[in-house]
Amino acid sequence: MNTTKVWFITGASKGLGLTITKKLLEHGFNVAATSRNKESLIKEIGTENKKFLPIEMDLTNNQNVKNSINTVIRYFGKIDVIVNNAGYSQIGTLEELSEEEVENNFKVNVYGSLNVIRNASIHLRKQHSGHIFNIASVGGYTGNFAGFGIYCSTKFAMAGFTEALAEEIRPFGVHTTLVYPGYFRTNFLSKGSIQTPSKPITEYKLAREMQEVHLKEINGNQPNDPKKAAEVLIKLSEQENPPVHFFMGKDAYHYANLKIETIQKAMKAHQELGTSTGFKD
Repeated sequence: MNTTKVWFITGASKGLGLTITKKLLEHGFNVAATSRNKESLIKEIGTENKKFLPIEMDLTNNQNVKNSINTVIRYFGKIDVIVNNAGYSQIGTLEELSEEEVENNFKVNVYGSLNVIRNASIHLRKQHSGHIFNIASVGGYTGNFAGFGIYCSTKFAMAGFTEALAEEIRPFGVHTTLVYPGYFRTNFLSKGSIQTPSKPITEYKLAREMQEVHLKEINGNQPNDPKKAAEVLIKLSEQENPPVHFFMGKDAYHYANLKIETIQKAMKAHQELGTSTGFKD
C-alpha cells in the first residue's frame, strides 16, 4: 500500500467523511480534512500533525475553496485523491420547498463539489495523476422517493457532471469515480444533518410518511457499515482502471436494478412509438 498518498476529504467532521478520514489515518495516509468548523475536526480527530491537516472551509465560496486547496499543496506538496463527500439531504415536496431551501441544497451538494473540482483539477492535470471520488447516492440514480426530489436532483446533477468530468480529465491520467451509496449507518438522517421543510403542506401524506420512515425507522438501522465503505474506497483508489460508476451496498444494487428493469420495460413497450420520429426514406 502506498502510504504516501495525500487524500483531500470534504465534510469530514461527521458521518461517512469522518469515518473515511479516521480509516485513512489508520492506514498511514496523509489526510487533509475539511469542515465548516475546524474545531469539530480537531475534537473528533486531533490537532494538525505531519499526517493530518484540519481545514475550516466554506464549500460554497469558490475563493475559500481555492485557498484551502493551495494550503494543502503547500503543506503536503500534492493531492492524490479527492473525496467530494460533503452534502446534506433536504426533505420536502417540490411544491412546499421554498426557493431558498432548494438553492441552499444545490449550493452545497452541487456547486460545492464543482468548486473543489474546478480548483483541484489544475494540480491533478499538472501531475498527470490522481483520483476524484464524487459521493452521490443511489438517489442520484433513481429518484422515485416522495419528498426527496430536490435532494435526488442534486445527486442526479452530480452524476451528470461526473460522467463528463471522467471524459475530460482522463487524458491527463486522472481517474474519476461516481459512488452511489445505499443507506449507511451514520448521522446523515439525524437532526442537524437532515433538513425538513419549513412550511410543510399537510395534504402531502405520502411525502410525510416517507419522511417519518427515514427519520424514525431507517435512521439508526441502516444496513451498511461506513467503516467498510472507507475500506472500499481505499481499494478502488488502488485499482489500475477504477470504474466511473460504482454502486455501494446491497440496497443500492436493489434500487438500481429496479430502475433499470422499469426503464427497459418502458422502452420495450413503447419502442415502436418512440422510434417513429425519424424522417422517412
